[in-house]
Amino acid sequence: MAEIDFPAEIRALRATYSSIENVTDVDALKAEIAELSEQAGAPDLWDDPASAQVVTSRLSHRQAEVERLSKLASRIDDLEVLVELGQDEGDEASMAEAAKELTSIRKALADLEIVTLLSGEYDEREAVVTIRAGAGGVDAADFAEMLMRMYLRWAERHGYPTTVMDTSYAEEAGLKSATFEVKAPYAFGTLSVEAGTHRLVRISPFDNQGRRQTSFAAVEVIPLIEQTDSIEIPDNEIRVDVFRSSGPGGQSVNTTDSAVRLTHIPTGIVVSMQNEKSQLQNRAAALRVLQSRLLLVKKEQQDAEKKALAGDVKASWGDQMRSYVLNPYQMVKDLRTEHEVGNTSAVLDGDIDDFIDAGIRWRTGNRNAAS
Repeated sequence: MAEIDFPAEIRALRATYSSIENVTDVDALKAEIAELSEQAGAPDLWDDPASAQVVTSRLSHRQAEVERLSKLASRIDDLEVLVELGQDEGDEASMAEAAKELTSIRKALADLEIVTLLSGEYDEREAVVTIRAGAGGVDAADFAEMLMRMYLRWAERHGYPTTVMDTSYAEEAGLKSATFEVKAPYAFGTLSVEAGTHRLVRISPFDNQGRRQTSFAAVEVIPLIEQTDSIEIPDNEIRVDVFRSSGPGGQSVNTTDSAVRLTHIPTGIVVSMQNEKSQLQNRAAALRVLQSRLLLVKKEQQDAEKKALAGDVKASWGDQMRSYVLNPYQMVKDLRTEHEVGNTSAVLDGDIDDFIDAGIRWRTGNRNAAS
């Protein structure tokens, strides 16, 4: 194993850390924490529970950001001390531990560097992800379920809470569509690079002749609405339909009409919710997702107007953003970033951080080029 130049490596770590610290603006973060702490200490805070939740959640997130930076700075200092002691005493075990810690700190800094690239208006928000089966029949429905499992496993790996809000099962296997929420800071900014059309190529387990099939599924990611967002929807613009919740194979899982489908008449946007036990709960959840989608539509319209003023820039994401080839060879490849991985099982089990990081860097490069 090649000898590590620890002084040079530690200088590089400090330079990267300093760059992240400057972009993060720690002084502004601390000022915001002080302001939020004052709001959180107000005696009438919980008179409005929804607003209180926003304040306490934002305070927790900001404190975690500052703590994360502080811990990384301490880890770099500790690494330097460990290297000095190991070299002075000729302790091979200490040097091996230092090499392992160096790799770990590099990864932590890379992760933090990615977060600094999430500067979009809604990037800090929690995310609502919807997966829909596309062309490909039962294989597409099965692929939609595979993608849902992939994202839920990814969230689980990171310790991010998730809530499945709606599932519409296909008749033979898989899902027609599913909607779930990822409750973590920057979930929208992180997962929004996953939005687009995903393509699966494999020997179909549903084809009795064992032929290779290509199927598609669409992933939509929207930011979760907050209390401070002003999205009011007049009652006369919403059509409400109620129906019985269903499970796999069309099986009824509720004897009452508790599932709710909201249709926004002006835009045609449809949101269904059936995972809560009561119709009121499903309606409230559906309304919140509908508001989130309309918020994103509003943002896209504003961006389109700005783009029209600036002239045409880069092409859009395109119809297919990633291919999952399981036969005749195994490869998952992002068609935008060219990032590819041969271990398809690991990817479908939620190991998609490298794809997400490459996507965020790709998006940032496009934004910078456009501006």
